[in-house]
Formats: sequence, C-alpha cells, structure tokens
Amino acid sequence: MSNDRVTLTDKQKRARRSRSIALALALAAFVIVVYVGTWAKLGANVLIRPM
Repeated sequence: MSNDRVTLTDKQKRARRSRSIALALALAAFVIVVYVGTWAKLGANVLIRPM
C-alpha cells in the first residue's frame, strides 16, 4: 500500500484555517442566540419554580 499524501500549499492552509475560524464563530453565535432566546422566552421566572 503506497503512502500517497496530499501536501497543502500555504495558501490552502490559510484558507482552511479561515474556514475553520468562520465555522467556529458561526457556531458560537448560534449557541449565544439560542441561549438568549431561551432566556427571553422563559424570562426570569425560570429560577422561581417549586422543587
């Protein structure tokens, strides 16, 4: 079995890193939106509940 590997150029590595950072930021923004939306929908009463 041969060991054929693809070697990325510096430009491709930078593009991959940029995409990874963009995906991470998009995921973080989505999590924040869901968190804030949950708090807005439930309100402060979420902490006042019978045990």
